[in-house]
Amino acid sequence: MNTITKKIQASKHFEQLKGQLKTTQPSGRAESLADRIEEGAAGLAAFADGLSEEEWRTPVSESGRDDRSVGVIVHHVASVYPIEIDLARTIASGKAVTDVTWKVVAELNAKHAHDQAAVTKAAALELLRRNSREAATVVRAFTDEELDRAAPFSLSFGAPVTTQFVIEDHALRHSWHHLARIRTALDR
Repeated sequence: MNTITKKIQASKHFEQLKGQLKTTQPSGRAESLADRIEEGAAGLAAFADGLSEEEWRTPVSESGRDDRSVGVIVHHVASVYPIEIDLARTIASGKAVTDVTWKVVAELNAKHAHDQAAVTKAAALELLRRNSREAATVVRAFTDEELDRAAPFSLSFGAPVTTQFVIEDHALRHSWHHLARIRTALDR
């Protein structure tokens, strides 16, 4: 089974992760991380909701390398929350993430762009709201000990990073990053 297939299957385990939530003392840090995930997703959703159909289909190019439309990128942010949270859970368990590389991410993004080229605004925004809410629910269940746990992470070139770093650099930052790129592409 190739890495892309594994990551797609990881998103299917998102529902299982929600069922494994602990009933320990809530972490204030985890609550703050979850709130910021929801804030970023809400900002992206609010901006995208006000776009015209022409703007929704506008390519978002970064140095000419990325011609995914605004709509595809919004759907992309929504669709990878389960994967990002699964990566954080892996680090929180003390296990290294070794099979997710930037090449794999590029392949996953290309496949997603092809498969979702005609995504509607309603579908993308619904997925964004649902997956960000579910991601925040899982993040709220992390303990401070889990947030502090570090393990090698292949997207950080094997550096041992903490669960909190993985959450902040991926599930939390992702919506903010792409909203900024979309605003630049639309000159808004």
